[in-house]
Amino acid sequence: MYQIISMCEKHVPRIAALEAANFSAPWDEASIRAELENPLALWLIAEGEAGEGEERPVLGYVGSQSCFEDADVLNVCVAPEARRRGVAEALMLELERRLIPKGVEKITLEVRASNAPAIALYSKIGYTKVGMRRNYYEKPREDALILQKSLKSES
Repeated sequence: MYQIISMCEKHVPRIAALEAANFSAPWDEASIRAELENPLALWLIAEGEAGEGEERPVLGYVGSQSCFEDADVLNVCVAPEARRRGVAEALMLELERRLIPKGVEKITLEVRASNAPAIALYSKIGYTKVGMRRNYYEKPREDALILQKSLKSES
């Protein structure tokens, strides 16, 4: 089990550790910490269960920035031991739920063209390909698919 909460200072070192373990160009602690002061940022954490006297583990996180009606997903990561348990989907859907009252109508993200599991998840929750960024990623160099989802109700 896990719960989704807003990021706070205590999460920063654990997010930075997940970044370093999972990405070839990870965000450092200072960059993540700066998001706490950024009024355009919204970062959510999936916290797992803790044993007695232990800190709740960070199972995953999602970070975004929004400006007017547009939001960009900056980072999505789930710890290897928590994958395939719905954590990323729950984080993304909660992010969308929290962005709608802020007036966000459209959310965009980039994903490595080879990241089939992530692409499948984003497709499942309503994202569609709107473009490509050639050689966007480094280590290894790779194209990014640009995916987007409308959060406006069709009523």
